[in-house]
Amino acid sequence: MYRADGAEELRPVGEVEFVQGLAAASASGVYGPARAAAAIVGHADLKLADKVAPILEALQAASPNRFRGIRHNVSWNADPIFQNREVEGIMADSRFREGAAVLSSKGLSLDIMLSFPQLPELADFARSVPDLPIILNHVGGVNRIGMYVGKESEVESEWRKGIAAVAVCPNVTVKLGGLGMPRWGFDWHKREKPIGSKELAEGMAPWLNYVIEQFGPERGMFESNFPPDKVSFSYNIMTNAFKLMSQGYSDSERADMFHDTATRVYRIDV
Repeated sequence: MYRADGAEELRPVGEVEFVQGLAAASASGVYGPARAAAAIVGHADLKLADKVAPILEALQAASPNRFRGIRHNVSWNADPIFQNREVEGIMADSRFREGAAVLSSKGLSLDIMLSFPQLPELADFARSVPDLPIILNHVGGVNRIGMYVGKESEVESEWRKGIAAVAVCPNVTVKLGGLGMPRWGFDWHKREKPIGSKELAEGMAPWLNYVIEQFGPERGMFESNFPPDKVSFSYNIMTNAFKLMSQGYSDSERADMFHDTATRVYRIDV
């Protein structure tokens, strides 16, 4: 829903304008009690450095009551099987960091998607903008296909070290999910009979439990990552799997991961 014309850097404003309309319709109560898009995350190119300011202001103007921040996909991997979204080392780029400082000064947040070898770079970046709330998407972007086939133990070890390094940064929270993407190396998307909730919970648990251990439930939030994860399981199977794998946590810890962390980070009035 980006704008079809106008300045390239302002085209993402169209997406927020569109979602703001949907949110307003939902808030009217016409479609029931649910409030869709109670908080909105858009996009702006942080490489614009200080010139990102008017873009952020346009996004805020498009949704004065719901716009909370932006998402920037910085994924880069040496294996050409993966689609790189940015150049190598982008989070250390002075322009990117200047743009992030502007984002922080406006009280906005940054959702970030990356590939797991970039986790140490994220930790360094997070320390450079300590007042910027950063939300790490998809528990750090594990890859177990392509050049990583047969190197699963090395991948997990590197990922664990990266997650531990990022978790030390108090301004970073993490989205717990995204394991349905084929890049994780599971066979779930290839099955003739879809995976059930119990097996899915067992498959996700070692990964998610480690992240929860490092970040704490108060800095983690379950995510759907739909529609990408839809290739591997349905929404209800995923939701039930989260419930099953989190049974060992206290009621308050589960409330954090299912609700409270998200409402706090995205400033959702409930």
